[in-house]
Amino acid sequence: MKIAFLMDDLRQINPVWETTTALMYECNQRGHTVFFLEPHDVYIRGNKVVARMRNISVKPDLPIKDYWQMLIECLYKEDLIFETLIDLDVLFLRKDPPLSYQVMEFLGPVSDKIFMLNDTLGQIKGNSKIYTLNFPDIIPETHISRDPSRIRKIIDTFGGDMVIKPLQGHGGHGVIKVSNRDPENLNSLINYYIDSGQPYPERHPTMVQEYLKSVKYDGDVRILLLNGEILGAMGRKSVSGDFRTNVHAGAKVFKHEITNKEREICKSLKDQLIKDGLYFVGIDIIGDKLVEINCVSPGGIPRINQLDNEKLEVKVIDFIEQQI
Repeated sequence: MKIAFLMDDLRQINPVWETTTALMYECNQRGHTVFFLEPHDVYIRGNKVVARMRNISVKPDLPIKDYWQMLIECLYKEDLIFETLIDLDVLFLRKDPPLSYQVMEFLGPVSDKIFMLNDTLGQIKGNSKIYTLNFPDIIPETHISRDPSRIRKIIDTFGGDMVIKPLQGHGGHGVIKVSNRDPENLNSLINYYIDSGQPYPERHPTMVQEYLKSVKYDGDVRILLLNGEILGAMGRKSVSGDFRTNVHAGAKVFKHEITNKEREICKSLKDQLIKDGLYFVGIDIIGDKLVEINCVSPGGIPRINQLDNEKLEVKVIDFIEQQI
């Protein structure tokens, strides 16, 4: 098969902990032709969606670091391959957040002619934190507004700690815990997030959400779902006093046994995720509440593999081959 990976510059990532590396390696091991392209490589030629790509297929059975070195050497070759995208079998959309809406627009006309992980329209829907509102019974109390006084009233009425989140944030960036016990800073933060100096229509809608205290002691759980089914999971916990559990924010990972409640949460997501073409996602759960759905380049495979002595990438590529 011809399998392409659209993502950020490969020279800027750590292959040992990168989920995309594991997926690329498994494709290469099976003898598929593997291509690499970046968002700016997609364009239109003669009414067709085309991309300039590099063939990064190398010999199999190499240790991961040697494999990656040979793969990187492919990027310096002069020969570019100009491929009509519908001639591919699979396109992995693995660019790290934020989502590139321009790329989604370019890929839209061929989204039903080539198998993509994940679907373009699904990523546009799922990229926003608002997507969790499809599942109101299993998420923390949530409010979204662009009115500073309304946000302040919500926090005052709630009477405890809450979390402010930008709707398009990722990796824990911009997520902070707030309380009405510090009113001066609270007002400043609310106004900053909303950009309240702008006319009302131009302000940023901002999310405030119930702070789940168990995150401080137990951390959260990242569960990877493949076609709506549980692929693997790991626990994450801050070791620096930061309430955020993102690995990029310094959290540590640990082995996790999935609970019955977490299985129920996953089951309740399945139909909607598949309907939206979100076949490979990472969800974050605190206690018994769903707090995030990550559909833009979800990660975790190498760490879960290490914790559970697994090779989850094998199951992902098995699924791809079955679809094709």
